[in-house]
Amino acid sequence: MRISFPGHWRIVGLLTLCGALAGGCNALDTQQRRWIFQPAHETPWAGPRAVEDMQDQWIEFRSRVTGLDTRLHALWHPSEHAEAPVLLYLHGARWDVTGSASRIRRMQSLGFHVLAVDYRGFGRSGDELPSQATALEDARAAWDWIAQRHPQRPRYIFGHSLGGAIAVHLAADVPDAAGLIVENSFPSIREVVSTFRWGWLPLGPLISQRFEAARAMERVRAPVLVAHGSEDRLIPPELGQALYERASAPKRWLLVEGGTHHNTNSLGLEQYREAIGTLFGPLPGPAPTAAAADGA
Repeated sequence: MRISFPGHWRIVGLLTLCGALAGGCNALDTQQRRWIFQPAHETPWAGPRAVEDMQDQWIEFRSRVTGLDTRLHALWHPSEHAEAPVLLYLHGARWDVTGSASRIRRMQSLGFHVLAVDYRGFGRSGDELPSQATALEDARAAWDWIAQRHPQRPRYIFGHSLGGAIAVHLAADVPDAAGLIVENSFPSIREVVSTFRWGWLPLGPLISQRFEAARAMERVRAPVLVAHGSEDRLIPPELGQALYERASAPKRWLLVEGGTHHNTNSLGLEQYREAIGTLFGPLPGPAPTAAAADGA
């Protein structure tokens, strides 16, 4: 995710203005969804070649949120080991799933089959403006897809940034997650906004897309790994630590020294390997290649 709203002062000013105008609630909700998700149909630096070794998958279901038939695009990157567990990869804001290709490969190198899904509004998953409700529904649909096709395999959930908040909500709602991994994420959108220059203003009641991940974390019963980069300037590590504190044991906090919002995964790959082995147990899989260790 990259919650780089178009100027912190803009969201503060517009939220305040819309709060003063009683009739602006629908417009405010729509604008928040655009700011928070920043949906994109492609990633400029990626493209088809970035994921040419991954398999296209389609997830179809009837949306209870919108009442519409929904078709999500996902990428399947299987492990060389058939007995490997399956990881649902939930990306952050702004870029489609191709922008996460390197991170997907790294997680596969740790011993997972990986399914990475685009929410509605991203990539090839349609033009609908996403919301918290639809993104959570999309994550659940992808989880159910894995359960139907790999019922004998342990299933894990991974989320980066905004995807981390989605991952926490999903882990809280399903009884069969073997583990949860959250990277560079946050307790709630309100707490992210509080780190802005004008974050002291009482904007909480105006936020419609709340992503209350800390509250959801209290309901997670799977083992939890929370990772964060010490140099993350988009989501400060203090927010990741606060999210971790709300998790129940067994859990693990992983602070990657020098890690930013985008390179924590690559910089801390060996730390990930050790933490996953300690918390979840050893996973089958090949050693990471040089290509997997590079990139964002």
